[in-house]
Amino acid sequence: MTGAPAHTADADADHWSAAGYASTARFVSDLGAPVVALLDPAAGERILDLGCGDGALTEALVAAGAHVTGYDASPDMVAAARARGLDAQVGDGHALPFDGAFDAVFSNAALHWMTDPDAVLAGVARALRPGGRFVAEQGGMGNVAAIRTALIAVLAEEGVETTLHEIWSFPSPAEQTARLEAAGFVVERIELIPRPTPVAAGMEAWLATLAAPALALLPEARRAPARARAAALARPALCDAGGRWTADYVRLRFRARLAGRGDHPDALSGKAAT
Repeated sequence: MTGAPAHTADADADHWSAAGYASTARFVSDLGAPVVALLDPAAGERILDLGCGDGALTEALVAAGAHVTGYDASPDMVAAARARGLDAQVGDGHALPFDGAFDAVFSNAALHWMTDPDAVLAGVARALRPGGRFVAEQGGMGNVAAIRTALIAVLAEEGVETTLHEIWSFPSPAEQTARLEAAGFVVERIELIPRPTPVAAGMEAWLATLAAPALALLPEARRAPARARAAALARPALCDAGGRWTADYVRLRFRARLAGRGDHPDALSGKAAT
């Protein structure tokens, strides 16, 4: 579940490892069942899985009988998805090449990596057929706040001043609703979901896998010490006396429909759950 982080020290590098993701961050796809249920894929539908990662959830859509195209910025992740026998393509979520090709677009844990959300949503709207639906879950306002604060502090110690907005975009429901409506969608449901998530592998492993693009703002030789320092700063907030880590996840989940004739997104947005 990856996007296309920009403006890192080596922005063209593939920071993702399918094997590392599977061993450290499999919980991301394991916790994606509610998003699949919200999509409610049907046999014969054409669905785009935007930020498909290694294809773990793409398989669930295929199992429902849908014709699914996976799309991800990471060549290593796409190779892993293809190894599952899935149709997957490498590409930038900010510049989707599809035109009216899909009944639905699905995305789990990927949109927050795409830091020009207006470009992404415009591409999703183009990719959908009239009335098509867009169902997604991403990091929302407050997501991994303690971890981000630790990373920002460590990067500042290393002489890198950043808010990490060039790496992650974590909108509020109001922000995402406004963007979806501006892109031509009617928002049917949107909610912010606090979801404290155990991290069995530990915080340094989490940082190595899921904060790799942020750590890439540093020279390679400084990344391991920075991970250790960030984990030490986050420990008082996120690690219990027994050494068990819990990441402070907050998810933004939504279902929207590409507006057609007779739809008035401004009038209908009040129906969205917040």
